[in-house]
Amino acid sequence: MRWDNAVVTSEHPGTDEGRGERDETEAERLDRNWSSLLQELRVAQTGVQLLTGFLLILPFQPRFADLDVVMRIVYLVTVGCSLGATVLLVAPVSMHRVLFRRHRLETLVAVSHRYAEVGIMLLGIALSGVAVVIFDSVVGRTGAWIAGGCTLVALIVFWYALPLRDRDLRNATY
Repeated sequence: MRWDNAVVTSEHPGTDEGRGERDETEAERLDRNWSSLLQELRVAQTGVQLLTGFLLILPFQPRFADLDVVMRIVYLVTVGCSLGATVLLVAPVSMHRVLFRRHRLETLVAVSHRYAEVGIMLLGIALSGVAVVIFDSVVGRTGAWIAGGCTLVALIVFWYALPLRDRDLRNATY
């Protein structure tokens, strides 16, 4: 992936549809968007790092041996998604260090935005996988698939569908 050719469009936080409403320079806008993105990442990073840590210690627990092949696969997919989310949600910090003082804020904002989108998607899959593994241990396989499906539907609705629906509304209220 080449970062030097990253283009910031209305799909990225580097641009604002209502730019005329703010009296700011391009540099101020990029600083604001970078700051906003960092705040979002701080919230997600803590949760995904804790989730990943807990998932990594599960194989060392006595009851882990009781998981059948299906639940071990669900567990491994869940760990993979959680690790991927951790990498992508922390990557902008490392990228900032590498690009610091190189006048690449536009690239940093655009690429970090993409990393955050994919990282949050992986986090959602990991959370659904956690629901499946936990519910399988407590109530059985049917309850596990229902819990995982309900978790996934809730994440899709609240993390994607509702924000996408309201994205273009100027005065959306929640």
